[in-house]
Amino acid sequence: MTVPSQPTDTAAPAGLKLDAYLPYRLSVASNAVSGLIARAYEDRFGLTIPQWRLICVLAEDGGLTQGAIVARTGMDKVTVSRAAQGLSKRRLLVRSEHHADGRSHVLGLTLEGLRLHAEIAPLALAYEAALIAGLAPDEVALLKRLLNRLQTAAVALAGDAPPKARA
Repeated sequence: MTVPSQPTDTAAPAGLKLDAYLPYRLSVASNAVSGLIARAYEDRFGLTIPQWRLICVLAEDGGLTQGAIVARTGMDKVTVSRAAQGLSKRRLLVRSEHHADGRSHVLGLTLEGLRLHAEIAPLALAYEAALIAGLAPDEVALLKRLLNRLQTAAVALAGDAPPKARA
C-alpha cells in the first residue's frame, strides 16, 4: 500500500497554528514545569513525578484506595500502581486491607514517607514561588481559576467522547 506524499515546499493551510493552539501551549508549559521539578525530585530524592504526587495526596488526604487516587490526581491506574510499588519498596508507603471492600487496599504513608513529604514540600513551594514570581497575586488567582475551568470543561467533554476503539 502506498501513502500519498505531501508536498514539502508549501505552507500549511490557514487555520490551526500550533503555537497559538491552547492545548499545545498548555502541554508545552506543563512539560517544562514538570521537567524542571522532576529533575530536582529525581536527583535529590530519587522520586518520579507520579511518586511525588502520590506522596502529596496521601500526606494531604490520609489513606486512600488506588481508585480514589486515580480520581483525585487524574493519573491512570497503571501509573498509580507503579508509583505505589516503587514507594512500597522504599518503605515510604504501606498497603492495608480495605474494611468495606476485600478486593481493594488502602494506601498510606509510613512515618518515613511523611518525613520525606515534610522535607520536600518546602522545596516544591519554593519552585512554585519562583515560577510565579513575575505574576501579580491577582494574576495567579485568575490563572488557577481558569485552569480549574479548563479542567472541568475537559472532563465534561471527555464524558461525551465516543469510547476508544478496542484492539
